[in-house]
Amino acid sequence: MYKIAVLISGGGTNLQAIIDNIENGKLNCSIEAVIADNPKATGIQRAASRSIDTYILNRKELGDTLSDEVLKILDKKVDLIVLAGFLSILNGKLLKRFKNRIINIHPSLIPSFCGNGMYGIKVHEAAIDYGVKVSGCTVHMVDEGTDTGPILFQKTVQVTSEDSAKDLQNRILFEEHLALSEAIKKFSEGKILVIDRKVIIEE
Repeated sequence: MYKIAVLISGGGTNLQAIIDNIENGKLNCSIEAVIADNPKATGIQRAASRSIDTYILNRKELGDTLSDEVLKILDKKVDLIVLAGFLSILNGKLLKRFKNRIINIHPSLIPSFCGNGMYGIKVHEAAIDYGVKVSGCTVHMVDEGTDTGPILFQKTVQVTSEDSAKDLQNRILFEEHLALSEAIKKFSEGKILVIDRKVIIEE
């Protein structure tokens, strides 16, 4: 069976969507580990309720060595690493060992409203302030930059003049749940090919 790890920092709603899609048969994979970089991440309880092996790596204590600790836990144990609202920036040997096998979900249409400091509600506040008519989410490969890896999937939502940042966040979060599981499914089926920045996805 295809094996994944899910990395979280907060409430873990994307983690829950993955769990739900495994349980309802839409995803043929297993979550071998959940790693949180925040001891207060409530998503930890979602993993514990399903008896998933869970690890807490405090980003404030580990700093730049956090990626090395992730590698120690996951090396040769999983096929894919899924960042589901994970705020730490990965680096070093982990990126080389799992090249093109780490994916992230970002709550905007990259390359808009992404990069250093752009996470959570800040992304949606920036989109609203800019006055965009369309926003959405992006699933992308993780590389040495921040939100710079090849794009796998993007889903869009309309933005209205009445939307608050929270309204937009909630609407995009629904699409995130769909997009992330869709990407995992294609990986598990061996239907993703990466050539430089171009991602070819078989139907």
